[in-house]
Amino acid sequence: MTKNVLKISGLRVAYGGIQAVKGIDLEVNEGELITLIGANGAGKTTTLKAITGTLPDCRVDGHVEYDGQSMKGLHSFELVQRGLAMVPEGRGVFTRMSIHENLLMGAYTKSDKALIEADIEKWFEVFPRLKERSAQMAGTLSGGEQQMLAMARALMSHPQLLLLDEPSMGLSPIMVEKIFEVIRSVSAQGITILLVEQNARLALQAAHRGYVMESGLITMSGDADSMLDDPRVRQAYLGEG
Repeated sequence: MTKNVLKISGLRVAYGGIQAVKGIDLEVNEGELITLIGANGAGKTTTLKAITGTLPDCRVDGHVEYDGQSMKGLHSFELVQRGLAMVPEGRGVFTRMSIHENLLMGAYTKSDKALIEADIEKWFEVFPRLKERSAQMAGTLSGGEQQMLAMARALMSHPQLLLLDEPSMGLSPIMVEKIFEVIRSVSAQGITILLVEQNARLALQAAHRGYVMESGLITMSGDADSMLDDPRVRQAYLGEG
C-alpha cells in the first residue's frame, strides 16, 4: 500500500472577513509528483503557506498531516528536520552569500561535513551552471539561476517532501524548460513533490496527478494525463477550445 506523505482535510484560511481557502481536501502519496494549478488569487500559495505554518496573522481551520502526524504548532525548522522543504515564490536566496554558502545554509540541520560537501557536488551535477559560479554572490545571478539555487538549497536538507511554489514565474521559455527538466529528474529520484504552478501544461505533463483550484476551492482532480485531455482544463488553462 502506498504511504501517505501529506493529507489536507477541510483546510480553511481567512484573512479578516476574506476566505482565501474555503475547505479543501488534498493528498500526496510517497513518490508522487502532484501539481496544484489555478489562476492568480486562487489560493494556491496560501495553501502551501498553511502547510508550512508561514502565513501572516489569519484564521486557519482544518487538518494538515505530514507523515501521519499533525503539523499544528510546528516551527519551520522542525519541518525541515522532519524532511519537509519548500522553495518559496520569489526564490528567497541569500543575496549577499555565495552560491556555495547558500547551499551550506540548506544543510544547516546536518553535521557531517564530508556528506554535506558530497551533497553539494551531487547537486552541482544536476545544476552545472551553479558549479561554474559557486563563488558568485547569489544576488548577482539571473532569475533562472536563482531558481536553480533555491531548489538546490532545499534539496540539501534531504527532503522527503519538496514543496515548489511557482518555480517558472518570470523566467524565459528556455529556462522554464530547464527548471521542469530538473523537477522531473528530482521526482525520478524518488523525492515526493507538491508543485504549485501557473504553467498548467508543463505542470500536468510532469505530474502524476493534479488538482485545479479556483477561488479557494478544489474544483477538479485526477490523473494528470486525463486532465490534459479534459476540455474544461484545455479551455481554462491551456488556451484551447
